[in-house]
Amino acid sequence: MILLTGNRKMKGEDSLEQVLREENTLNSLPVVTIGNVDRLNERDYRDDCVERLIEIVFDIENYMGTRRIFIP
Repeated sequence: MILLTGNRKMKGEDSLEQVLREENTLNSLPVVTIGNVDRLNERDYRDDCVERLIEIVFDIENYMGTRRIFIP
């Protein structure tokens, strides 16, 4: 399962980034983070996010162990 999130929090003991740093392994799936959630109401931005997400899913073996991928 790939986590798709808008969570960009990178500081603090309970931040998503800290958990990824502590728990990520070479076999872990990436967390996909939408770069700018406020722009999801823009069709072109949504389309760019969808296209990038599809690319990642089709090539998932190349992203194993990557902590986080920002789209687009």
